Amino acid sequence: MPLEAVEARRLYRQVADQLRSLIDSGEYAVGSRLPTERELAEQLKISRPTVREALIALEVEGRLRIRVGSGIYVTEPADAAPALPAAGIEGPFELLRAREFLESAIAEQAARVATRDDIARIDASLVAMENVAHPGEASMVHDRAFHVAIAGSLGNAVLVRVVGELFDQRLNPYFAQLAHYFESPGTWRAALDEHRAVRDAIAVHDPDAAREAMRKHLARSQERFAQNFGAETTAGPSARKGRPARSPAKPKKAPKSPAKTGSARRR
Repeated sequence: MPLEAVEARRLYRQVADQLRSLIDSGEYAVGSRLPTERELAEQLKISRPTVREALIALEVEGRLRIRVGSGIYVTEPADAAPALPAAGIEGPFELLRAREFLESAIAEQAARVATRDDIARIDASLVAMENVAHPGEASMVHDRAFHVAIAGSLGNAVLVRVVGELFDQRLNPYFAQLAHYFESPGTWRAALDEHRAVRDAIAVHDPDAAREAMRKHLARSQERFAQNFGAETTAGPSARKGRPARSPAKPKKAPKSPAKTGSARRR
């Protein structure tokens, strides 16, 4: 028998698999409410962002419905509901942490080497961002242009490509679903202020301030996406096979916590 390639499965997918198995086994019946994010994170001994990534994946798959302010409910899957992709998609928080680590260093160096032309390109993207509705496709185009322009000031085509490709991961269905809950004109205005702080630090050639401004921007992006879905005080009534309410079952064989990368988590 030939050997098969071993896939390093992402933690949020392992969590999604466990929750799906509990749903399929009837532990959580259709219409019942799951434990809260906090409770699931405590049971699994992992971070809440990882739990959120798993819940969003299952919602995209059609197995859950997240009702902000109420809770997370099991739904009847549609016949044609998409399954989780075989090739794992990076989770939204995983992407933002990677960007925080990489783009902070890029902004720091940009403050050392950016020319007038580089600043002009950054400014042009900011002007475009200020005059576009959000959320929407156009706002993402200009947001991407801002981050790519900063990378472009370093004169390194590889960094430009990497920054652009990381930003483009926002187009994956999990990131899009999470953004659906938390992005608004208000969050766009906050992000614009953060972008201006990055631009100003680069324009006055202050590497430390540029690095910190970019770090804060991407850290606050994570905080915006980690806002409470609601219903954190109770897990709600049980609807499991007509049994009386009891404490939620603890998923078996909880995955190990991943090693932290980049800056400390702020959720």
